[in-house]
Amino acid sequence: MHQYFCVGEILRPQGVRGEAKVRPYASRMEDFLQWTTLYLEEQGVYRALAARCSRVHDGFAYITLEGCSRPEDVDRLRGRKIYIDRAHAAPLEEGETYISDLIGCRAVDENDQEIGVLTDVLQHGPVDVYVFRTPRGTMMAPALQRVFPQTDVEHQLIRVDRENLQEVAVFED
Repeated sequence: MHQYFCVGEILRPQGVRGEAKVRPYASRMEDFLQWTTLYLEEQGVYRALAARCSRVHDGFAYITLEGCSRPEDVDRLRGRKIYIDRAHAAPLEEGETYISDLIGCRAVDENDQEIGVLTDVLQHGPVDVYVFRTPRGTMMAPALQRVFPQTDVEHQLIRVDRENLQEVAVFED
């Protein structure tokens, strides 16, 4: 299981005091106001930085990171992802799973026939879309309970109802 979760991307400096404009990836933007430590990943190592979010506004978070006191400091971080550790992530409700824990799960049908490996979860509408790498190519399907009745992240396994999957799955050309 992943110990760090990507919660945003540094877009650019904001103002002259080293504040960064951040595109949030977190599901609840107000969480940025609570986090006091964020992480930058460098070659697989996560480095903790003290952080302070001054505000969330119009879909963006405005954050000052340790070591950033000038716009030039922030500019060097432009395009970098920022992370939180698992201990500070929003608690899960019953039946919920962190997306990063789903990535890499094998999908198998009711006969334990392998369907593919989950490579991405798209969140562009009311229903998430699972993206799988399969022997036939990239397959996408809505993350519906009737299609994916059981998820076991501990064993990296997603159970699939093959008949329902065939009704909704699409393959990339």
